[in-house]
Amino acid sequence: MAEDASDTPTITEDEQKQVREANASGRSPAVFVHGLWLLPSSWDRWAELFEHAGYASLTPGWPDDPRTVEEAKAHPEVFAGKSIGEVADHFEDIIKGLSKKPVVIGHSFGGLLTEILAGRGLASASVAISHRAIPLTYEQFRYSFANAVDEEQAKRLYEQFCVPAPAEPLFQAAAANLNPWTEAKVDSKNPDRGPMLIIAGGKYHTVPVSISKSSFKHEQDNTGVTEMIELDDRGHAMTIDDNWQEVAETALKFVGRFVS
Repeated sequence: MAEDASDTPTITEDEQKQVREANASGRSPAVFVHGLWLLPSSWDRWAELFEHAGYASLTPGWPDDPRTVEEAKAHPEVFAGKSIGEVADHFEDIIKGLSKKPVVIGHSFGGLLTEILAGRGLASASVAISHRAIPLTYEQFRYSFANAVDEEQAKRLYEQFCVPAPAEPLFQAAAANLNPWTEAKVDSKNPDRGPMLIIAGGKYHTVPVSISKSSFKHEQDNTGVTEMIELDDRGHAMTIDDNWQEVAETALKFVGRFVS
């Protein structure tokens, strides 16, 4: 690892700074991978929690991510044409700039990306909080993300976090069920995958628990530790809603068993 991240054009100055600061800290890095309809800022509270626990937190974006939710809503065209492979390669380039192999944590489509990155041998431990699931209307967000919270909180989360998303990864993930050579394919047998936890929500509409269970069964092909936790009363917004800390501490407890 520890390749020069500045040599990779898609890596932003802020991401380069995060890599430099993580390396200078000497701490174990924790890389957070956001999914569709969210931005890196959705991980800010998680990043702070992990920093307090002794990790060096990094919250990279997808290539060309806008800096704010307002900017994303004003210019949804920047999300067009992003493939799963391009996004995974972007995160791999960032990780290769780190002097230590990081913990990788992803939510929604970021969960799928987390499994891909771990399958490439890039994670010391990983947590995939569901995976696989265009702008979402409030009604769509309410159904797919915020079905497990009240109306007031759902409206607040939609305004605070929800942004447009590229359609291409959705079609690629759907095709992954038919085409084993798709970019969405996960190498679950790589002995360098590292320990993995899959967290599922019992009230998910976007990703039914059965999908998470299927992913867990697939990942059990690996010789490393593979575990799954189902949080019965949680929906797709579990990483950003008012009870986010319960999920974050579950992830923190798991990775802490394997990474100092």
